[in-house]
Amino acid sequence: MQVSEVAPPDVASTGDKDKLEHEPEKAIDTTHEDEEQAGYPSGLNLLFTVLALIFSIFLASLDMATIPKITDEFGGIDKVSWYGAAFFMTNGSYQTAWGKAYKFFNLKYTFLASVFVLEVGSLICALAPNPVALIVGRAVTGLGAAGIGTGAYTIIAFVAPPNKRPMYTGYIGLSYGIASVSGPLLGGVFSDTASWRWCFYVNLPIGGIAAAIIFFFFHTPKAAKPVSATWREKFLQMDPVGTTLIMGAIICFMLSLEKGGQTKPWNSGEVIGTLVGFFVITALFIAWEAYQNERAVIIPRLFMTRSVGIGSLFACFFAGSYLVVLYYMPIYFQSVGGVTPIMSGVRNIPLIIAVTVAMIVSGAFISATNCAIPVLIGGAALATVGAGLIYTLDIDSNTGKWIGYQILAGLGWGAAYQIPIIIGQRGADPGDVSSITAIVLFFQNFGGTAFVTVGQAAFANTLVNNLATAVPSVKPSTVIATGATAIRSVFDPADVPGIVQAYMAGVKVAFAIGIAAAGAAFATGMCGDWKADGKGGEKGHVEIVAAL
Repeated sequence: MQVSEVAPPDVASTGDKDKLEHEPEKAIDTTHEDEEQAGYPSGLNLLFTVLALIFSIFLASLDMATIPKITDEFGGIDKVSWYGAAFFMTNGSYQTAWGKAYKFFNLKYTFLASVFVLEVGSLICALAPNPVALIVGRAVTGLGAAGIGTGAYTIIAFVAPPNKRPMYTGYIGLSYGIASVSGPLLGGVFSDTASWRWCFYVNLPIGGIAAAIIFFFFHTPKAAKPVSATWREKFLQMDPVGTTLIMGAIICFMLSLEKGGQTKPWNSGEVIGTLVGFFVITALFIAWEAYQNERAVIIPRLFMTRSVGIGSLFACFFAGSYLVVLYYMPIYFQSVGGVTPIMSGVRNIPLIIAVTVAMIVSGAFISATNCAIPVLIGGAALATVGAGLIYTLDIDSNTGKWIGYQILAGLGWGAAYQIPIIIGQRGADPGDVSSITAIVLFFQNFGGTAFVTVGQAAFANTLVNNLATAVPSVKPSTVIATGATAIRSVFDPADVPGIVQAYMAGVKVAFAIGIAAAGAAFATGMCGDWKADGKGGEKGHVEIVAAL
């Protein structure tokens, strides 16, 4: 049974498609009259709805600077990648499942359910007695965050007029930026004065406020009425087989890189087996998605359009470059620089402020001009150069360098980070907005999972190799088993410089992966749909095969 997705108020029904095609100027007009915007909320309802979305997105970013302290309590850096990757694994895998949920169930209560799931995950993390429990909690949190991300952009499509959506999308980015600023600072304060666990406890009241605002002030638009379908059809639309396959592929990928060169040699049967499993499961996933068609996690019809396909690949590389640097800057500051978690958060402020400002400015610029591709390419170029400069940071780098390099890279990442979603929604056919949003977010979060995992593998292998030459008297396994911030208190002072140098070498390799990912994003962005840029109409979808 094939059904069409709910469309935002400005999108015509299926029966009106022909009329829109014969009136292209009206369909893409960005200067709507008041009567054309009458279907959108205003005043307090709009204000509180946007605030609730900001609070909801805010929840996912408050624990970045706690990772080194977590390694101190649980012992070892060998599971660092899982603390982040477990979140991104479920966040990416379930994006499109949540997109289908918003299609077949009440928009308001589905969003509230996603907030509840994230809150449960945060509570599990706060109470975690060991690394496994923490990883489980992070996975549950990622599941809820997937629903919040997809839901926030879907709700924006209903509450914001088309000409203002990029600006409101910038506000979503603002919330991420604010969380990224306050997260490291709060994480440092909690870690130094109380416990890193409070970085998860603090999510509970924030989530409660966001849920209360949505419950009382957001009213599900009539256009968002759930699609009528049997429970069997609803279940099949969630594509549980596809979701299971992609989860299996991600787990195999992560296991192979976690063990390869660290606990097992690269030519061991376990490492080779998990790598082979990754490729086999990925092939099965692609075949299954083609068979599923409209029921697929990644709908082929949508992915094979230029705005969605190119945008999704760009989002994958770009998010990977940003998150690798974001995860390893605290390790650089705390382990290599020897600063406290609080000062690590302070030193991250230039990066996060630059990202936040660039997100707002780029959103406003695109709202005013409808030109997104130049911003996307320019942002990727800046991010690549900035990541390259960050790579040059060393043990004795001065303050001006790490401030300036973070600002330059942050401006690039912030300017282009959310543009794939903006372009995808702008070029969407009626009824495809939520599915396109979910697909782009899926690749964005998969990029985060993949590149953080690759970065961890490269970091750990480089660290081990350099320890053997820099401090041969110290066992690499002992260093790996020691928390990232504890090296100066655990090891002999004579050995610390060599260990720090080995850490620096590992961090540099992780930063190099960020450069490569940003460069790949730049190259991908050059393939964007220039002809559709600046028009903003539904003709933004150009078949990739035909266009290339």
